[in-house]
Amino acid sequence: MKLYSLLLCTSAALCIGTQSLTAQITERPRPAEWDNLVEGARFIDRFLPMPAGKLSADVWGAKEVVPRYVDNGIEDNVRSYWGGNILKEKDNKYHLYVCGWPENSPKGHMFWPNSTVYHAVCDNSTGPFIIKDTIGPGHNPEAFRLKDGRVVVYVIDGYYLADDLNGPWTRKKFDFDNRDRRIIEGLSNLTFARREDGSYLMVCRGGGVWISQTGLSPYNQITDKRVYPPVKGEFEDPVVWRDHIQYHLIVNDWLGRIAFYLRSKDGVNWVTDPGEAYLPGISVHEDGKVENWFKYERIKILQDKYGRAIQANFAVIDTLKNEDLPNDNHSSKNISIPLNPGLLLTVLDAAPVTDKTKTIRVKITAEEGFNPQTDIDLASLRFGASTEVNHGRGCRVQSTKNDGKDLIVTFDAKGNGITAEEFAPKLLGKTTSGKLLYGYARLPWISYNDPILSARLPVFASDSQDIHVVVENFGQVASGPAVLKLEQLQDGNRKEIGQTKLTSLSPYGKTNVTLTPKIKFEKGKAYDFVLTIRTSDDVVSTFTFQTTPVE
Repeated sequence: MKLYSLLLCTSAALCIGTQSLTAQITERPRPAEWDNLVEGARFIDRFLPMPAGKLSADVWGAKEVVPRYVDNGIEDNVRSYWGGNILKEKDNKYHLYVCGWPENSPKGHMFWPNSTVYHAVCDNSTGPFIIKDTIGPGHNPEAFRLKDGRVVVYVIDGYYLADDLNGPWTRKKFDFDNRDRRIIEGLSNLTFARREDGSYLMVCRGGGVWISQTGLSPYNQITDKRVYPPVKGEFEDPVVWRDHIQYHLIVNDWLGRIAFYLRSKDGVNWVTDPGEAYLPGISVHEDGKVENWFKYERIKILQDKYGRAIQANFAVIDTLKNEDLPNDNHSSKNISIPLNPGLLLTVLDAAPVTDKTKTIRVKITAEEGFNPQTDIDLASLRFGASTEVNHGRGCRVQSTKNDGKDLIVTFDAKGNGITAEEFAPKLLGKTTSGKLLYGYARLPWISYNDPILSARLPVFASDSQDIHVVVENFGQVASGPAVLKLEQLQDGNRKEIGQTKLTSLSPYGKTNVTLTPKIKFEKGKAYDFVLTIRTSDDVVSTFTFQTTPVE
């Protein structure tokens, strides 16, 4: 393991050597293999320079953020701003839903629990955003559209609902059903991704996954443990989104000031990609100057028509939060940083990749400002599993063929690394001018919309000791045959209690099945169990719990 210092001291008092409890910074270990990642392996490599704007030194802030683009995002001398994301309207205007509080408030930054949510508008995505109206009290907003076109602005402990982006707004509360699972670190700082049928997947601050059929109806907890990477971290500020390929999730370790990037086929089961998703210092001008904000938090993603991430918005502050005092030279704002959206890729081969596969054909789609037939350094391209490509390995180009404006690239399949678990192989390379190229592709033989079967806590009948289990399908397609098995966990071993077959369940449907246990349970004794639902090929879900069957 190698330690990287993330400390960017703005004064000697902030250095780690002081062991200050208020420093809000620490060092986190990085895996040694991160040292061997190539450009494009990390999400942080996708950040682009901030577009040139109004550069000013006559502004509040520590020396590390002066001069800066004062027309980027939203800022002024009247309010401190925090959080917020952008939705684009059909008239090509951009709507930012951001919270703020008076800069001269008696508690300074720590007045944030009294935030007000504002609706700000701009003709472009980067700013300056101008407040159009006030929505109401609330903190850490995130806005999204429902299937019927209505707009939701989530805030901690509630949400605002309107027929369109301009209001008027009605304050409401979500209903949550934890479905007999422990709620991980409470229900705050929620983030939402719309699924194909208009339903919504939500990730809470603690990393639990929830699903709502409409985005307003009860949110149902699916997971019984956090989906974040299994590393030490003080995690908060997750952001989840879905594009035309897969789901994406970024979560921030606020104490280590390092963020992690994860991907998923279904939004429930996640893999963590190596490397930092973002770090302090990512707000860079074209000339290389860095707006070196002390903290970058509350990342939100602006998406294009394919769902690709094209811009990140952050809440930033120039000092420690508790050192931002009323009427001083410190404050916070929202900034906009463009992202490399990646390429549009299509795998053309219908047959699964095996160890006998000789070639893999990938179509690279032309887009405005990008001609794949002339703009690619073909020798730089690598394609295959992320585990290979991120380290400079993977398939190399064998030949190319023009297809209208697009380019079909035939890769020698050697070294592709694609396994049965792979759902989104990756391409990395350079343009002829040396700029980063990357993209993900779906595999034609993979199902990307599967049932999501999930069980509630079993109920043990007091008279017969029969076990009743409610099973629900939170997927967008009907389920096929499956088997539910209940096992007792003891000293690392599993003892089968009973199992039963599950019939097909329609999307959002449920059934109640009964198991007859193979053992007698002792009265008043607590047992550890694992409940597994398995299709003919895959484990669909597991639910680990402890209960006392006979009270």
